Amino acid sequence: MYRRPTLHTSAALCGALLLSGCANQLGQRSEHEQRIERKLVEHSLQIDVGEPPLLELPQRRVRILEQKTFEVTEFEVSRHYDRYTPYQGWRELYEVPLGAGAVVAGVGANVANILTFGSVPESATKGWFDYGFAGLNPAMNVESHGRSQQNLAGTNETQLGTRKEYSNVPWSDRPVSVIAGKQRHELSTDSKGILRLNLLDSPFAEQANISRVGKLQFSVSDPQDGTQGHASLLVSRTLQGKLVEAHALVFNDLEGDDVAQWVHRVKRLADLGLEEEASELEQSLIELTRNDPELQQEFLRSLQKNAGRLAADPGANE
Repeated sequence: MYRRPTLHTSAALCGALLLSGCANQLGQRSEHEQRIERKLVEHSLQIDVGEPPLLELPQRRVRILEQKTFEVTEFEVSRHYDRYTPYQGWRELYEVPLGAGAVVAGVGANVANILTFGSVPESATKGWFDYGFAGLNPAMNVESHGRSQQNLAGTNETQLGTRKEYSNVPWSDRPVSVIAGKQRHELSTDSKGILRLNLLDSPFAEQANISRVGKLQFSVSDPQDGTQGHASLLVSRTLQGKLVEAHALVFNDLEGDDVAQWVHRVKRLADLGLEEEASELEQSLIELTRNDPELQQEFLRSLQKNAGRLAADPGANE
């Protein structure tokens, strides 16, 4: 037996219609950008032990550089998006009457266009019709750029070109392994990639057989890809013979000596050809006697008379 639809059934049908409406498709949008791909093709670590290759003085600056070669490829990437106005059923409450009004306005605009020989803009003759019919359609909302959404429709990638790029930077604040004889020491470069080697300083000063070491071997390694660099530096026999005596002259207790012994230590370092060490010891003694002006002056006079060295307290005029 046929039964008339109830009020609840009609409401359900209307609700289903509102919920199952179609999105209003908008024009596709595209965006473009450039992408750069860098591929490492060569990596090396260069250790410059300086000149001459034979170490005659206990101090040397060893420079370490990291060199990289990249293959750089440029791409132009285009992404295309499908745009649409998502359907919201409640908007039909105002879009339907507005749509009806727009259709009537569109008819009037087209009549006026005929009478004025086509002077009415297309946004009125055609645009009002498009808006009106979309508004009258209960399963579609009117176009709205303000609440539009988009989905990625596709991506195109075009290669523009390839070039080589070179990098040459200091091995800054990184570890360096130094083998002296049978012992390995772990040192570190400074911010400029320079290792300040000093055989009279720690850790070499504590090595018992340092005076018999004829070659220093340097090695660095990048843990990321295992790239290594190696170099060696010969130590002259003359320097080997000086190291033990020079170490005692530099590091033995100063406060237990008198002025004559201080001057002897500075002069002896200079006689051994270790002028940098002599100057450093000289300044250390000046600093040590700063709070005793009489003792400091005695030391400076003796230094000039017995060692032929002119020195002054750099902090005296501060």
